[in-house]
Amino acid sequence: MNWILYLLAILCGVGTALQSGVNSQLRKSINNPLFAAVISFTVGFITILIIFPIFNKNALPSFSTLKSMEWWKWTGGFFGVFFVTTVIMTIDKVGSANMTALIVGGQLITAMVLDHYGFLGFNIHQINFWRVLGALLIVGGVYLVMKN
Repeated sequence: MNWILYLLAILCGVGTALQSGVNSQLRKSINNPLFAAVISFTVGFITILIIFPIFNKNALPSFSTLKSMEWWKWTGGFFGVFFVTTVIMTIDKVGSANMTALIVGGQLITAMVLDHYGFLGFNIHQINFWRVLGALLIVGGVYLVMKN
């Protein structure tokens, strides 16, 4: 079963790279980066509306459950908008490989801190020599990818 999860994670990376290119071309076609993000999220919203009834097997949360959640649990959409809009506005200047390398570097460093302290409900995975070495190798790879 783990190999399926790993494959899905790899496909997320493939999808992110493709999404960045597609959204960049959309921005060029309409000459408006913010409206390109609106179109991207609208298509995503319609897609989730279509697949939701097919794959959702859980009961919907009550209004009181939604109302009682901590405010920060609502911010995931903000990060999605920040990501997509930033990529749309910068990928042509930074380049696809550079953008991906920088994103992965930022994700890895943040993920290691989240894992180390168990922030946001993650299981604790202490930072150790091997994790630091892996992060340094990736940061070194980011540098090499960006070196012209």
